[in-house]
Amino acid sequence: MVRWVLLMLASGTAVLSAAGAVASGALDHRTDLSPADRDRVARILQPPADFTAPEPFERMPGGGATTRIARGPASFRQPLGNLDPDGEQTFGLGNGLFKKLWVAAPSSTQASDGLGPLYNARACRSCHINDGRGRSGGEDGFVLRLGLPGPGGMDPHPVYGRQIQDRAAPGLSAEGRVAVTWTEEPVTLADGAVVSLRRPAYSLADPAHGPLAEGVALSPRIAQPMIGLGLLEAIHEGDILAAADPDDADGDGISGRPNRVVDPATGAAGLGRFGWKAAEPTLRSQAAQAFSADMGLSTAFHPDPAGDCTAAQADCRARPTGVQARLGAEEIPDPVLDLVAFYARTVAVPMRETAADPLVLAGKRQFHAAGCASCHTPKFVTRRDAALKELAFQLVWPYTDLLLHDMGDDLADGLAEGDATGREWRTPPLWGLGHTEAVSGRTEYLHDGRARSVLEAILWHGGEAAAAREHVIGLSKRDRDALIAFLHSL
Repeated sequence: MVRWVLLMLASGTAVLSAAGAVASGALDHRTDLSPADRDRVARILQPPADFTAPEPFERMPGGGATTRIARGPASFRQPLGNLDPDGEQTFGLGNGLFKKLWVAAPSSTQASDGLGPLYNARACRSCHINDGRGRSGGEDGFVLRLGLPGPGGMDPHPVYGRQIQDRAAPGLSAEGRVAVTWTEEPVTLADGAVVSLRRPAYSLADPAHGPLAEGVALSPRIAQPMIGLGLLEAIHEGDILAAADPDDADGDGISGRPNRVVDPATGAAGLGRFGWKAAEPTLRSQAAQAFSADMGLSTAFHPDPAGDCTAAQADCRARPTGVQARLGAEEIPDPVLDLVAFYARTVAVPMRETAADPLVLAGKRQFHAAGCASCHTPKFVTRRDAALKELAFQLVWPYTDLLLHDMGDDLADGLAEGDATGREWRTPPLWGLGHTEAVSGRTEYLHDGRARSVLEAILWHGGEAAAAREHVIGLSKRDRDALIAFLHSL
């Protein structure tokens, strides 16, 4: 197989002729690249000037790590396409832990106990259905985060903690169940077509410890797809920060900004990349957070074996734990956490089968004309010094800037995380979007799954994305259908 790096670099001349001049010093922050590489990469990353044909290697959104698989339930469960045999073996071990069912302590299966005592799921894959999205309205892969305004930011709820756990170990009561009511709201497009949006209202039903406190922020979240996470981790921090414009200095109405959060591995501030509000800096910290909040399993980053149980939940904190001295001080020892993080890092992005379709290309033109690419940045070239050689120096097409954006009142949850306000969300990657129904069994988008179609998701956009939304509302049916076809091709 010809090395992807050589293919990408060989394309530099062709991309230069289409893209035009590049500002001098545009990638000076890329100290992982030689000056010649920086020049080539800057040209490759220029916006398209021609929408009549795909850009070089556009069909391979994960670069050489792309997997070639037809759409289906297993589309998001494949290893990186360029992973070596040793890596595939480690991928398999991590996969086994990702779908492992944990049980409450004490148990005869000591390698599997420690679940809870309160929890939302028994396995990672219980939330990430087929490694894809969770489901809306309190079903599998859905959680309800909580927060109360405090002097230093958002404090946990004094009784229920930072997240409602709707399941419990034997002998305990779950904290409650999430109740949601939907209200349909019609939106009329410029051509007279009417789209119905469903607006959710969330509450806690059957609360085990009384009603929620006055003024608590409720943040519903569904699990996000697992594909391409290692490639997102391998994007150079400087490339992300270069797109930040917190004060909208260029006056385009887009003011993306990074979320600076504490990296639990170092104790220092780091760039948040993962989670709906970019609250986690690495895949290892993201996995540890999920083990603790969703399954009540302790790690070195979150060492409390009671998970999210608060001091007010004495019965929960008195339960046996799965900590075993011979295995270490945590229920999830570092080697287990490392294997799960490796798995998350090496789940591949599937190939785009229809990138050259004329309707898809027409929709790509509309995507750029509407300004969608201002936040959903199409492409990056990953670091040469990435954690894994398979992730290094790849031309990738995630369609995200990994920055926070104010999405307006309709999508606001009021819950701040790190530097993210209650109105801000990280731009979600769009790669794999068209596989959603085949993987998850339904189409539900946005942070809480309220949007039943891609068009509904667009129509919920506000704040910095309001202009793009209005552009889409004003499209003819032909152009709107082309835009949707492009998004479904990803």
